[in-house]
Amino acid sequence: MSAGTVVTLGETMALVRATEIGSLRHAHGMALGIGGAETNVAIGLARLGVAVSWLGRVGDDSLGERVAREIRAEGVDVRAVVDADAATGLMVKERPSVASTAVHYYRARSAGSRVSASDLPDGWIEDAALLHVTGITPLLSTAAHAAVVAACDRARSAGVPVSFDINYRSALASADAARPVLREIAERADIVFGGEDEFAILYPGASAAEAAALLRDAGCATTVVKQGPAGATVFAGEAAVESPGFVIQAIDTVGAGDAFVAGYLSGLLEELDLAETLRRANACGAMACLVPGDWEAAPTRRELARFLTGDADPVRR
Repeated sequence: MSAGTVVTLGETMALVRATEIGSLRHAHGMALGIGGAETNVAIGLARLGVAVSWLGRVGDDSLGERVAREIRAEGVDVRAVVDADAATGLMVKERPSVASTAVHYYRARSAGSRVSASDLPDGWIEDAALLHVTGITPLLSTAAHAAVVAACDRARSAGVPVSFDINYRSALASADAARPVLREIAERADIVFGGEDEFAILYPGASAAEAAALLRDAGCATTVVKQGPAGATVFAGEAAVESPGFVIQAIDTVGAGDAFVAGYLSGLLEELDLAETLRRANACGAMACLVPGDWEAAPTRRELARFLTGDADPVRR
């Protein structure tokens, strides 16, 4: 695949995270940051040396400035459309117990949900190496849905590969309501990422392998099944390649799937073989779980190399 800029679009919100274990009813310390699936991927790619550009709407407020500043500081080309008529969305994350995380969203009618096809600059997609989108953005609003579909159609017309992470969020829509939206985009994509449960949303009753075959019939060349600690499987054409996961002591699993996608896409852009691409993706996903936050532990090339060579003491399954 040719070198160039990866482009992505979607909502990134301000993030308030409890700094201690327990219910928010009793939390005393909170940390402020940002988070959003598409920018988690963008930051992960940037840290791995890939040129990447993100577009989204933010409010004309301090939190919107925080979102744009943080992403730009990570080396991502930021195209933040400032919306004077809506506030920047907010998510709040708590750790009710050592083994659980709960995320609460305050994003109804947020600036990020108002992204539209008219926000997409001429040539931005057409000149890209790859477009990455998720199933979160098209479920935010009618305008956001239209923006993602328009972006995919423009990419396909220009011969730009489309990457799609299903990333289903039950807080945004029921599985039945989300299905036609998610399938519409998946069947426009060249690469589709998801967990086994997410592929079952696209095609009820189908296994991941059966969903991959259905997507292949629709024109999708590659299906990547994320299996968490167990690793991942990629279906490309008639081939299926598996790669084991890494044994780690997870601190925060939120954002692990996005780090996995960044690792996979970076390997794809470097034209690594499927086995090595999956190994990198699994390593990035595992490393993202080692530090609290949605993207903070996304590895650099040096950190990734240390992890993969055993300097970080990983244990392969």
